[in-house]
Amino acid sequence: MASYAPGGSGPQIAPEDLLTLLAVARLGKFTAAAHSLGLNHTTVSRRITALEKAYGERVLVASPDGWELNAAGRQLLPIAEDIEAALGRIDAHTNSALAGTIRLACPQAFALEYAVPALTALQHRHPGLQVELITATQRARQYRSGVDIEVVVGRPDAPRSIAKHIRDYRLQLYASQDYIATHSMPRTLDDLAEHRMIYYIENSLQVDDLDEAADALPRGNGFFRSTSVHAHVLATSNGVGIGILPDFVARDSSRLVQVLPEQFSKRVSYWASVRHESLRNSGVRSVLEVL
Repeated sequence: MASYAPGGSGPQIAPEDLLTLLAVARLGKFTAAAHSLGLNHTTVSRRITALEKAYGERVLVASPDGWELNAAGRQLLPIAEDIEAALGRIDAHTNSALAGTIRLACPQAFALEYAVPALTALQHRHPGLQVELITATQRARQYRSGVDIEVVVGRPDAPRSIAKHIRDYRLQLYASQDYIATHSMPRTLDDLAEHRMIYYIENSLQVDDLDEAADALPRGNGFFRSTSVHAHVLATSNGVGIGILPDFVARDSSRLVQVLPEQFSKRVSYWASVRHESLRNSGVRSVLEVL
């Protein structure tokens, strides 16, 4: 690659070092940046060192939130983005206007129902776009997570990120038809105390909206607990108890019936948490749009 030198003289800055800086600025971690660029951690560190030596200043500062751009680094950010955009125009000639790797973390149910169909359709249109999808149900992290986009349940409280509302759904009670035939349909919420309840492991998520759903119900007579929402659906379908399930994964199942629909229905929202630096990436903006 050609090189860039501030003012046209002095040590030259390699464009690949600027692209490395861009990846670190977006993801906040050398390891995550290395993964997205197809490099190893040592190479990322070496490129940042070379960039700082050529530029004559530090461009990153370590913080509890991960690596952050300092004032000098922010001056280089538009130049790195120009290089990325130029490479993107080259990719456009091969029918791939979007390129690079986008890392997304989201809950399992959201991933299977919404993210995978949307992202694979986007990749069909942009073959140069690569996707890494991590499934996790958790609150938005205050520190740099090493992903471009985090989809979480409930509005995220992450001061250095932008919150984008994605969609709403409802947590409702469901049971299998066989279970109701054997145990009878509950008439009130208090009746749930006589039934085994199916939901997340207590205190495993620390997601307020999900914890509040369980807190609003009486403690059941036994439980089946899992960190996987699809385990909840399968356990409910297999007739082991009454499940607290997202409506979008349960309502079309012929094996399940809704329990006490007029007495329990909690609205919950999916939100995306995105760092300002990541939102400058056209690929990240496109993923948000399709989600």
